[in-house]
Amino acid sequence: MSSAPSLAARDSSRTTATTTTTTATTTTTTAAAPALSSKDKDFRGKSGKKICCACPSTKLQRDSCVVERGEADCRDIIEKHRACLREDGFDV
Repeated sequence: MSSAPSLAARDSSRTTATTTTTTATTTTTTAAAPALSSKDKDFRGKSGKKICCACPSTKLQRDSCVVERGEADCRDIIEKHRACLREDGFDV
């Protein structure tokens, strides 16, 4: 006869390894957003416009002057545009 254990004995001697996986839970808390200043890219002036779109008439005059005559010769028009932006709530 054979000296090997019976099939039933072999099956009962097997052990099953169990792996337990634990995942960590991360809780993120965000603080209230600080008040926007005119230096923030999404700040909108009193007119509701971003700085790139505020004061279109003085912006056009300023841009045309700088292209045609150069910045040094357009200081008065540049200052008018800056004054318009300040009136709209921008810090320039």
